[in-house]
Amino acid sequence: MADKRRVKGVGGIFFQTDDPKKLREWYARHLGLETNDYGATFKTRQWNNPDKSCYLQWSTMSRDSDHFSQTESPFMVNYRVDDLEWLVGELKKEGVTICDEIEVYDYGKFVHILDPDGNKIELWEPVDKVFDQFHEDTNNKGLNIE
Repeated sequence: MADKRRVKGVGGIFFQTDDPKKLREWYARHLGLETNDYGATFKTRQWNNPDKSCYLQWSTMSRDSDHFSQTESPFMVNYRVDDLEWLVGELKKEGVTICDEIEVYDYGKFVHILDPDGNKIELWEPVDKVFDQFHEDTNNKGLNIE
């Protein structure tokens, strides 16, 4: 059984395109995604704590984005984790390729790793209350799939 401090959900889906704005507009027009410069945000509830929000970010990125350095893959999945520092230590012991140092923002901690096929993975220890505040302040509900 996986340690509870490892992946606990999907936090985002990112993919490369020649024209991120045009592709976001296509998804908005044809699939109804409420997009902005960052893509679209999906708001759900945490399965083990339904009183708390949970967010998934969907983003299009330029093919020359630094976000996709170290990989040939045109997509990246962001996974939510509980304890990123602990997990990075475990992954290092297990021989997993760590692409960068942990970066800390008000909305969480991030690091990138590679799977055996060279797909880049983003690990995120979120601070969901920052997104709650953003949605409350802007009245931007994102895509609520509760």
